[in-house]
Amino acid sequence: MPNKNEDDLSAFLENPEVQKVTTSFTSDFMERLNFKPPACAVFDHPVTGLTDNRQYEFNIHPATKEQLPHIINNSVQQVIGIDSPSADQVNKIKKQRNIGIVFSGGPAPGGHNVIAGLFDAMKKANPENRLFGFILGPEGILESDIVELNHDLIDAHRNRGGFSMIKTGRTKIDSKEKMNLARENCKKLNLDAVVIVGGDDSNTNAAFLAQELFNDGIQVIGVPKTIDGDIQVKDKNGEILCAMSFGFHTAARSFAMNISNLCTDSSSDVKYWHVCKVMGRVASHLGLEVALQVHPNMCLIGEEMADYIDTERIKKADAAGTTDYTAFGMTLRHLSRVICNAIVRRAEVGKNYGVIVIPEGILEFINEIQVFIIKLNTIIAEYNQTHDTDFHSDFVTLEEKLDCLRRLARFSREDKNFSVWNTRDDDLFNDIPAFFQEGLLTERDSHGNFQFSQVETEKVILGLVQDYLKIRQEQGRYKVGIKPEWFRKTLKKEGFDPDYYGPVLFKNYLTDDPFLLAKDSLVSIKTLNQELIREEVIGKNDDIPPVIQRVFLATVPKFKTQVHFYGYDGRGNDPTWFDCTYTYNLGLTVFSLVANNATGQMAAVKNLEKDISDWEPIGIPIAPLMHLEERKGKLALVLERTVVDIESPAFKVVKAMREKWLAAKPGPDEYRRPGPIRFSGSSVDSKPLTLTLDNLGRP
Repeated sequence: MPNKNEDDLSAFLENPEVQKVTTSFTSDFMERLNFKPPACAVFDHPVTGLTDNRQYEFNIHPATKEQLPHIINNSVQQVIGIDSPSADQVNKIKKQRNIGIVFSGGPAPGGHNVIAGLFDAMKKANPENRLFGFILGPEGILESDIVELNHDLIDAHRNRGGFSMIKTGRTKIDSKEKMNLARENCKKLNLDAVVIVGGDDSNTNAAFLAQELFNDGIQVIGVPKTIDGDIQVKDKNGEILCAMSFGFHTAARSFAMNISNLCTDSSSDVKYWHVCKVMGRVASHLGLEVALQVHPNMCLIGEEMADYIDTERIKKADAAGTTDYTAFGMTLRHLSRVICNAIVRRAEVGKNYGVIVIPEGILEFINEIQVFIIKLNTIIAEYNQTHDTDFHSDFVTLEEKLDCLRRLARFSREDKNFSVWNTRDDDLFNDIPAFFQEGLLTERDSHGNFQFSQVETEKVILGLVQDYLKIRQEQGRYKVGIKPEWFRKTLKKEGFDPDYYGPVLFKNYLTDDPFLLAKDSLVSIKTLNQELIREEVIGKNDDIPPVIQRVFLATVPKFKTQVHFYGYDGRGNDPTWFDCTYTYNLGLTVFSLVANNATGQMAAVKNLEKDISDWEPIGIPIAPLMHLEERKGKLALVLERTVVDIESPAFKVVKAMREKWLAAKPGPDEYRRPGPIRFSGSSVDSKPLTLTLDNLGRP
């Protein structure tokens, strides 16, 4: 028998106001589910068709022609509206179809709306059309694990983040056996088309699957997804066809909102440097967008590091009649000094705090690190292939791995043709801290790539920064500036004459500088004592007055950091208006491509940088976008990723604003508050700021 307390609790839980507070279906959530993104004008027509646009040409790699002959001659196709369709056109659109869709790789906000757009277009064309979702990514294709997607399931996920409707996975269909199994399962399901929503590797997979299924009459369409923003397509003349993959805007806005909060905390607590690592292994697009959204005190862009030239080193080498190859490209040590200089400059105006944004893959752009990564990738891949085993299973501890490298270095002395790992490599590698050695020797991902997310990038950089700051502090060139009025008030309160002690303590006391800087010679209590004795302020056996000691300690900087990583939180965020609308139109575009017999194409929307009234749904041929890239120690044909263009207007704006955002001067910081993500209302962010600036700066 339930007791009275249980009855009271049950009644309390059934109270409508309690249920309103505890429900999972908040008003914001319900508003989001019911939001209907606007569609491009072309989709308002009775039916849509495709027109080949041969004006866009690409630089095609010969290997692509060999490996993808069925789809290499595809052209860019523009979706067009047809107001008075012929009977054949109507029948083509209304033909009953079965389509399968799969999410591949990491989640990205907006994926559910690709499904929603495709589903709505399919059902509008023919209510008998069926859409199937493969569960847990490409593994679902290989396992024939599917769910039929219906109105209820799709309506419960509209405008929501994540890939929870059908989940995702990283399995690759990258062998003859897997291709045959995929073909067999698609035939059993009687599929007319397969839609692959993913990043560069997934769209590469889509191209090869389109090639394999071409003679079976099964179409394959790719959809550009990655929060890294590194799927951007231009033709060989620089014409932009796909300005951004979906999910990027939401992730950047999510990171920006959180980092903006840290800017507020930093300038309130005034004692921490917040170091924010954001996702982006290959490209720094997220870092660039976050910088524009937040105005952090420092933002490192990897692509700029790679193009850096140290003119001072070149001059010294020229004078010595030598060549300094380390002058080309940023070194770790030089990068640490750039950061140190910024920290010191802010400290001098009383700002011993700040916010730094670092892309996850920043180390990939550092020459010395890149050389190690390439060499170690090759060693690991060749070992696995030669021994038919796994390097990381055979060499478990760091010492075992280092011993393996030492043996290779010794072998290089015996065999002059062996150049992958020599004694110089081994000596340089042994100079690296153990935790970083371990990081560089971590297990590679499924593609054989070095996993930058597994390395504490910030720890590597901050370790060097702290070492250099310590040197600067010992040299008396890292001080916290203090306000003259605080100094005067503090001394007068204790009965001391500030004008007597000021010239003894500060190198700029008799100036109009807004902040007082302690003399370079004052680096410790001991040197303070010596200076006071030398200036005959105190005797040899006298103690330093407590108030003087207190003032001195206020000039001594303490470099305290808080480290943050932004990645998975942005991937799972509910999409912005831009991503909701973009992905819904991608889904509509997918159906137009399928209904008009396209295959080996990537659905895209041209003119994303403009108003939606100018958006143009298109299909981009995937094969011409591919090139050879090293994977697992071998060259493989993959979709080329796009890095930050340091000649772009967006980057030039960030570069021009660096000094202002560093705010190494008296007065407030320049932090920007982007606010929370919204998908409706007057404060909606209509598109990424990088797209806006690049559009405004385009000739």
